[in-house]
Amino acid sequence: MLALLGSAGLALAACVPGQASLRGDWGQARFSIEVADDATERATGLMHREFMATSHGMLFIYEAPTSVAFWMRNTLIPLDMVFIDPTGRVAKVHSNAIPLDETPIFGGDGILAVLEINGGLAETMGIGPGTLVQHPAFGADAAWPCP
Repeated sequence: MLALLGSAGLALAACVPGQASLRGDWGQARFSIEVADDATERATGLMHREFMATSHGMLFIYEAPTSVAFWMRNTLIPLDMVFIDPTGRVAKVHSNAIPLDETPIFGGDGILAVLEINGGLAETMGIGPGTLVQHPAFGADAAWPCP
């Protein structure tokens, strides 16, 4: 189960490519993540997986802010898609994307990264627009930069 962390818990956590930390009015959490940062990895994403642990996710990182749309082709588990701007601030959340649905899910313009987590988790935790994401991909000018 994903544990919400107190501020001391995240302050001690390393800011590494395999983890994404989130914080907002709801509290703080950390996910172990896989990074998809090239075209092939982004195209494959979480396809063909039958299970993902609650504390895990995948972070899709683009070379520059862009307009993004996702679909669920060959994706077997429901997902929440957390669309993140270049400062590491959540711009939009799409909850419970339907497995195998090929309808495009538009994330918006100016998106640098997308965090996919288990469907329904963002709502359960309170993750929404304005939530901050800490990860090396957002650089020194991030709203919540790495130490």
